[in-house]
Amino acid sequence: MSTANTKLLQPDEPPAFEVMPGDGTSPFLLIADHAGRRIPQALGDLGVSETDRVTHIAWDIGIYEVATQLARLLGAYLAVQNYSRLVIDCNRPLKAADSVVCTSAGVDVPGNRGITESEREQRINEIFRPYHSRIEAELQRRKRANQATVFVAMHSFTPVFMNVARPWHIGLLFKRDTRLARILKRFLAEDGSLVIGENEPYAVSDTSDYSVVTYGESRNIPHIELELRQDLIATKDGQTEWAMRLEKLLKRSLHELPSYG
Repeated sequence: MSTANTKLLQPDEPPAFEVMPGDGTSPFLLIADHAGRRIPQALGDLGVSETDRVTHIAWDIGIYEVATQLARLLGAYLAVQNYSRLVIDCNRPLKAADSVVCTSAGVDVPGNRGITESEREQRINEIFRPYHSRIEAELQRRKRANQATVFVAMHSFTPVFMNVARPWHIGLLFKRDTRLARILKRFLAEDGSLVIGENEPYAVSDTSDYSVVTYGESRNIPHIELELRQDLIATKDGQTEWAMRLEKLLKRSLHELPSYG
């Protein structure tokens, strides 16, 4: 359905993102680029079945609950995206081929085929930019206030992908800056039952990732992209368990980071 001459998000729909401001003193700034699975009413269902719209192709299952609990425990600032990555992926550079996907994990997305440049710009202007502008504004506020920041991007991944089982319980994703990843890996390894992935099941790159590269790498602030396996955070108990585990790990990490020691 074309929305080129109308607003994409209607007045009765949620905004592109929501924010938990935290206590104003925590160094932690959390985001969840794929927390929501909403599709704007104007786009219908994008031609994707309800069965597929509740799977990982639409959102990071369980991560909203973990991120919000973790933010409360840390007193941290949190920004979460409300709309599905099927509309536009808020963790992809806008020039990336999969910024707006036509196929995801073998599932066709007919509503994304042949969209015009103005329709694409509408998704950028109403979903991608407002979300990232709010994160940018918070980083600028912290800079003016001389408030240190540790940037954490929250994601989840499927236990099986293309019929291949993924053994990792948690993935630590980074590119050039390994400061926080090395510390967290050491702490996580204290629990001998955990399988820890370094840049697994994905790896960060300038072409495939937006948030960590833009807000961590480019600013030289400590950062990490966390990937939690979805079967571990599928229940309230699992979500609480991982939120509490990450709270302890992240708080401990402050004592190891050079700028916080």
